[in-house]
Amino acid sequence: MRRRRLLAAAALVVALVVVYPLALGWRGWSSVHQVAATAGGERPAQSPGTTFLIVGSDSRDGLSEEEIAEYSAGGDDISGQRTDTIMLLHVPDGGGPAVLVSIPRDSYVPIPGHDSNKINAAFSIGGAPLLLETVEQVSGLRVDHYVETGFGGFAQVVDAVGGVEMCPAQAVDDVRAGLDIPAGCQRMDGRTALGYARYRYSDALGDLGRANRQRELLAAIVAKASSPATLLNPFRAFPLASAGGGAVTLDEGASVSDLVTFLRGMRAATGPDGISMTVPVADTALRTRHGVAVKWNTERALEMFAALERDDTGALRTLTAS
Repeated sequence: MRRRRLLAAAALVVALVVVYPLALGWRGWSSVHQVAATAGGERPAQSPGTTFLIVGSDSRDGLSEEEIAEYSAGGDDISGQRTDTIMLLHVPDGGGPAVLVSIPRDSYVPIPGHDSNKINAAFSIGGAPLLLETVEQVSGLRVDHYVETGFGGFAQVVDAVGGVEMCPAQAVDDVRAGLDIPAGCQRMDGRTALGYARYRYSDALGDLGRANRQRELLAAIVAKASSPATLLNPFRAFPLASAGGGAVTLDEGASVSDLVTFLRGMRAATGPDGISMTVPVADTALRTRHGVAVKWNTERALEMFAALERDDTGALRTLTAS
């Protein structure tokens, strides 16, 4: 009898430690989409660490008319592709902190073959390949992998984790983002969180304020998704794995191990020891022939990219503090 109990206990341990994580990982990976996303032109040399370009696309693909209305994702022209979110995640090899960097979508940069424009235009003109090439050329940093999610996917992931708690300092009423919320801590479902991540016209900081909120939301989502209460509950973990995998599009060269690196890097970058920042900015009201844009602080931005290229992520703590 005692032997049977020991065998049963051992089988349970194996199931929990080996089978359960493998099944959970397979559920997520089997839902992932992959797309051709290779930068053109002369690419920067490989450097230590792994760098992911993260794009939040405003694509309505796969959304019903009801969902477009629910997420306030309509408009006069909903064709084509744009992005509200552009970030770099750098996961170092050398044991330093992981780094999550927001690139304001209105950053005014040279786009290969198309003169200078807001960086968001690169995605509109040439999709992932041109955006990757633009980021690499302006930063000098090699991008190893591409990660994209759309409106519906983001909202579904938030709902799959049971919502997230955010604490806006002020009430927000933004018709364009479909957002009307009070000040103070509150649980946000997918629709509300999407609006919170998107709005900028009623934010005094505009694009920079939106970038800050997006990183805060990602931190809340990652913390909730990686908590024992979520991971050890199969009725929540498996739907989350499906929603998370289905929400993500990776470059066609990415593997399961790359996805694991991305997930671990996101957890590290949004945790207490990670670094979360925006590309250093000199002017948020740069007047251009393409409208008002964001001008980087070139010296500090190049310093940041150089630190990422040499995998010296700890050096960025000084940059964020200055």
